[in-house]
Amino acid sequence: MARTWLSVTVELLGGRGQELWPCPGRIFAIGPAHTFTDLANAINSAFARWDLAHLSMFTLDDGRVVTDPEVGDDLIAGGPGPLSEALDIDLAKVHQTVKPGAEFQYTFDLGDDWTHRCVVAPEKIDPKETLGVSPRAPLPYWGWGDIPDQYGRRWSDDDGTGPVPARPHEAHPMLTGKWPGRQPVPELDLREALVAIRSGDADRFLDAVSGRDIDDVLQQVGAGVPAALKARPQRAEQVAASIVERLRRRSDAGDSELAEDLLARLRGEPLPGRVASVDFEMLADAMEGDPVRDGATWPTSPYDNATRRCGTGWNGPSKVAARSADSATPSTNSTSTTSGTRSPTTARSVVHASSWRLREFT
Repeated sequence: MARTWLSVTVELLGGRGQELWPCPGRIFAIGPAHTFTDLANAINSAFARWDLAHLSMFTLDDGRVVTDPEVGDDLIAGGPGPLSEALDIDLAKVHQTVKPGAEFQYTFDLGDDWTHRCVVAPEKIDPKETLGVSPRAPLPYWGWGDIPDQYGRRWSDDDGTGPVPARPHEAHPMLTGKWPGRQPVPELDLREALVAIRSGDADRFLDAVSGRDIDDVLQQVGAGVPAALKARPQRAEQVAASIVERLRRRSDAGDSELAEDLLARLRGEPLPGRVASVDFEMLADAMEGDPVRDGATWPTSPYDNATRRCGTGWNGPSKVAARSADSATPSTNSTSTTSGTRSPTTARSVVHASSWRLREFT
C-alpha cells in the first residue's frame, strides 16, 4: 500500500484551568476517508474520556473552525477577528483540510476546555507498514504520559475536598496471582463422558468434561475430541487445545502421540504416525487378564465406523469381537468383522500406531 495516510501527533496541553507538563501525547494514523468527527472520537478514546456528552471543536491555523454546524454559526456570528467560515465536523475530511507539516488545535468540552495541540508529520505513512492493518478509524500507534481524569476525580466519590483514602495493607489478590481463589472442582463422571463418546453426542461429551478435572483420564477423554471437533468445532477447539497442552505437560506413555493426533485433527491435517499390521487373535491373547481393561468396555472411536464392533479407544482395545460377550458362538479360531460375519483367523488389521485405531481387512 502507498504512503497515503497522515501521521498526526496530539499533545494534551491542559484543561479545567490546569496546565499539564510534561504533556501526555499520542500519535495517530489517519486515513483519506476519515472525518474530523472520526479524529475527535479517536482522541477522546485515547485520552480516556468516558463522558462524551460535550461539544468539541477543531481550530485550523488559518482561523477556520471545524465543529457542529449550529455551534459554528454562533461562533462565526459573535466571534471577534476577520470573517471566516465553519466546516461541518461530520463531513469535513482531515486529509482534504490539513496538509503535511500543518498545526491545528482540538478542544474537547467547551466548558472545561481540554486543549490539544495537533501537528501533522511532514511525511505520510503506509498503515500496513506502521500498524500492520488498515483500520476503519484513526488509530493511535504511539503514546506517552499520564492521562488525567476529565473531571479531576482520583477515586469514585472524590469531590475534590476529602482526604485520599488509606492504602490497603496488602496488595489486591489480582496483583499477586492469588485471584480467583481455588474453587472446588466438580468430579468428572467418566462413565457419562464415555457414553457420550460411544454415542457420538458432541454436546453431551463437551458438557461432561467442561469445568471438570480431567488430568487423570486425558487419554480416555481424548477419544471424544475428534467427533466434537467435527460436530461442534467452535465449542470444541478450546477443549481440544487444552487437552493437547495437558498431554504435552504430563508426557506419560502415549501422551505425545495422542497430542500429535489431536493437534492434527485441530488443524485439519492428516494424522501423523505409521501403519503396522496386527493379528486380532494375538492381540486378544495379549490383552487377556489386563486388570485395567477387564470388565470395562472402552467406547469406540466415534469418527471411525470401521471400529464400532472392536471396542477400541485411545488407550487401546479392551475387547475384540472374538471375545465379546454378545457373540453367539465364542470361538478362538475366528474373529468378527464389522459387518457381523465371520472371517478366518488369518484376517489381518491395520493399526494406526499413534492412536490405536483398528481397521480390519481380509
